[in-house]
Amino acid sequence: MKLALGPVQYYWPRIAMMQFYEAVTEAPVDIVYLGETVCSRRHELRLPDWLELAAMLEAAGKEVVLSTQVLLESGSDLSTLRKIAANDRYLVEANDMGAVHCLEGRPFVAGPFLNLYSAPALALLANQGARRWVMPLEMGRDKLGFMQAQRPAGMQTEVFAYGRMPLAFSARCFTARNRNLPKDNCQYVCMDHPDGLLLNTREGQPFLTLNGIQTQSALVYNLARELGQVADMQVDVLRISPQSQYTNEIARFFHQAIRGEMTGEDAFAAIEPLMPAGPCNGYWYGRPGLEQLVA
Repeated sequence: MKLALGPVQYYWPRIAMMQFYEAVTEAPVDIVYLGETVCSRRHELRLPDWLELAAMLEAAGKEVVLSTQVLLESGSDLSTLRKIAANDRYLVEANDMGAVHCLEGRPFVAGPFLNLYSAPALALLANQGARRWVMPLEMGRDKLGFMQAQRPAGMQTEVFAYGRMPLAFSARCFTARNRNLPKDNCQYVCMDHPDGLLLNTREGQPFLTLNGIQTQSALVYNLARELGQVADMQVDVLRISPQSQYTNEIARFFHQAIRGEMTGEDAFAAIEPLMPAGPCNGYWYGRPGLEQLVA
């Protein structure tokens, strides 16, 4: 299996983002996804900056994929999408059907937000150019096994294996609302929360994480213990979602477990102290997402 680093979901200062990706050149990951997928108001990096980072990472031997925004809301969003789709150097991860249309049959990655839950849907995307698909976050191992048995020839499968899960997107900005600010004058308060803003229940239990217009899980999805199961299902790529600290260290533990240099159990134990919240893996077992189960 190859190891991929997903797009940064949070809003970090420009210098922090540049330093992060400079460090990624030394990380044990094979594929790096770049781009703003959450909110077009996040302007610290624009498309020329992402392309500059892509060239740096490509020179370091990484496969670079440009990710598109999930929820487009304006003409400028559409213009950026078309520019990304028109690039002839890097593969594109399509995160909505508009992106699939813009790619006009060229090879692309079908992102997790296309919600591919059936073999006919996967075949349809393959006919439109998809060469790799990312399993939807809520899909469990049993349904993945069914999809693997029927996936089109030449189609790679990627599984989200670590990080806070992106669960939903909305036209409203919940982080701005938390500060009683309108979305159009949000004052970029997302930058105050480099790993998102935790939302607790009235009983004080972690429930969700607010990240602008995106809602994430409060707990951190971690399939390190399940790496043997994932490998047996002939998954091609594992995705790690970046966090503000320890991303490279977490990637190293996954890398070592994939190579058989440590067990999945040992990798899980090494990663757990580096996580911003507790672990969960319920979706993998067809259970509520907040649950943590051991096979």
